[in-house]
Amino acid sequence: MYEMRTNVLIDDDTIKMAMEISGVKTKKEMINRALQEFVVFHSRKDLSDLKGKIKFAKGYNHRDLREGR
Repeated sequence: MYEMRTNVLIDDDTIKMAMEISGVKTKKEMINRALQEFVVFHSRKDLSDLKGKIKFAKGYNHRDLREGR
């Protein structure tokens, strides 16, 4: 893993709140976690982009799958 050293001014109150919520112990860990979550969130496919692109098997009925609830 490549690491880059940087100096960034971050609002202390915001990072302290984020650390309390997440349970992380260091600012470095908090920033790394926030960046990882940002990447995961923004890398997800938007389901609306798939509209009209999925072909279902003949006879597929989504309502039949709900009966087990």
